[in-house]
Amino acid sequence: MTHVLQNVVFPLDRDPDLLPLYVDPETWSVIDEEPVRVSNRAQLGNILGRHRARIVSGRRVSLGTYFNAFPASYWQHWTSVRQVRLTVRTSGPATILVYRSNGGGVHQRVDTREVSGEASTSFDLSLTEYSDGGWIWFDVVADEATAVLEGAEWTTEQEPVRQGKASLGITTYNKPDYCVDTLNALADSPGALEFVDCIFLVDQGTQLVADQPGYADVAAQLGDTLQVIRQPNLGGSGGFARSMHEALQRPGSDFVQLLDDDVRLEPESLRRSIVFGRYATTPMLVGGHMFDLLDRPKLHGWAEVVDEHPFMWRNLYQEKMPHDFGTANLRQSPLLHMRMDADYNGWWMCLIPLDAIREVGLSLPAFIKWDDAEFCLRAGEAGYPTVSLPGVALWHVSWVNKDDSIDWQAYFHARNRIVAGLLHSNAPKGGRLLKHSLRVDLKHLMMMQYYPVALRARALHDVLSGPAHMQRNLATAMPAARKLAADFPETVVHRDPSRVLHSRRGRQVYKRLKKNQFDSPKGLLLRWFTLRTLLAHWVHVPDPVNVEQPEVEFGKGDAHWWRVPLFDSALVSSADGSGKNVYTRDRAQYRRMLTESVRLHLRLRRNWSRLQARYRAALPELVSDGAWGRIFEEEA
Repeated sequence: MTHVLQNVVFPLDRDPDLLPLYVDPETWSVIDEEPVRVSNRAQLGNILGRHRARIVSGRRVSLGTYFNAFPASYWQHWTSVRQVRLTVRTSGPATILVYRSNGGGVHQRVDTREVSGEASTSFDLSLTEYSDGGWIWFDVVADEATAVLEGAEWTTEQEPVRQGKASLGITTYNKPDYCVDTLNALADSPGALEFVDCIFLVDQGTQLVADQPGYADVAAQLGDTLQVIRQPNLGGSGGFARSMHEALQRPGSDFVQLLDDDVRLEPESLRRSIVFGRYATTPMLVGGHMFDLLDRPKLHGWAEVVDEHPFMWRNLYQEKMPHDFGTANLRQSPLLHMRMDADYNGWWMCLIPLDAIREVGLSLPAFIKWDDAEFCLRAGEAGYPTVSLPGVALWHVSWVNKDDSIDWQAYFHARNRIVAGLLHSNAPKGGRLLKHSLRVDLKHLMMMQYYPVALRARALHDVLSGPAHMQRNLATAMPAARKLAADFPETVVHRDPSRVLHSRRGRQVYKRLKKNQFDSPKGLLLRWFTLRTLLAHWVHVPDPVNVEQPEVEFGKGDAHWWRVPLFDSALVSSADGSGKNVYTRDRAQYRRMLTESVRLHLRLRRNWSRLQARYRAALPELVSDGAWGRIFEEEA
């Protein structure tokens, strides 16, 4: 029996920014070792449908793109499939050229066929030489007349290891328009729905999806496949845990596919992730990549890991990310041909085998932040690895215009990272985790950001109190964190157009450096700067005129921790550019918070081994289906 692993598809939206992700009809050259677009012949008019495209006479179009090349190295590494067939259906005179790459991004031609009329051309390709990386793709060249690519797919005769479907779990809080769009995309994609057992829409908001225009129509179209669940706001972890809990009750589901709410879905990606999960040699988590919804050719990262000693997440090759496919497509990006192994995948899109949930439990009751990374680490320790699979992706509202390290989410950043470290770090005393955590506090204090330091202190107090607090304050920690903001004037974003704020000395402007380069002090200079600044803030009383009016102004991109502390007060643009925050030095607040931060981090360090034992002993109950079931009943 023939099984389709991957369909060649074209974008659902007639958006020219999306074309480089699906089709590459462009000519490229290399100047100063950088890929440069020489001519752009991309035309939306040549996209004839979801699976069809026109190739104009004399032109060449490559399907060596993010969504249409075949990620051969991942299939070789994680599955037992060793033979695939590429079938290309065309009409008109054309030449089909098949290429492959290796882990270094070197291209090699595999096969060439000339076709005419209505043709279906197959290429049998082995997956035996892609250990380090590599893709397979094809180009189509139209000859003396226009040709049409009628469709193409990558198939295998090999049977999958497992056959089950997936339940979809969408968690939402006041994003009803996005959710209806996602449901419509699913309803219009029978090829993806074929692999879906049930769609759980967990609505935790006050702006209900069921009240959104268009919901009734799509709900009728999906029928019993869609189940809407209302519950209080338990954060992402509570919403996704509910989907896991419900999926465990479904005999027709072998997986749960988690999806965020503020996304645009590529339905073929959903299909591919489930198919890959079926073929994986051992059960594994299959994650999707994240593109920026507001800058659609831009990819957030290829694979994410947690570094052991600082116990902090990051992208592999972080200095190369995000990657803009509008600037350099897949064929022009050698790094993206390497197979990259991930420690975890964000829960904007992640397929989880129910066997893994039965063995290791549901989400940690973390509300938000680190719930996805912690679960993947926990699953990995039990033998369920995570892959971030190229060609599987969606578009998510990015955090470019956000700074959640200084709002109410600072509590969850601090607490959940330390809890995850207690559960999974093998480094003595957590390695550099606590040192790094203290440094975060010091930077905030030097920048006169007292609200996040207060939240972080509350987080450390809760960690020290023991694991029971995580279930106890699941529904209350976020409202309490937001309420605390009223005590800190710096949290007010000044937007009143009738009262424009100005600083005494004007805006500070700095030389722009290259991407990921900073003029911050390093080495001995960093230690001297930190010590001098901490002492200066301890002894210095701000000038009253600088308290009454901000001394200087900073753009958000210039307001770094080694610049802002040089002044008594600063007017700083908010991350989204909608207004300005005023940061003012408060010596009494600074002294109290610095003392408390040092004391709390010392307590954590002294008690690390004891706390580690308590949290690890409590973990099975914290994440058990029974414990989550009781939470859902109590919050109903």
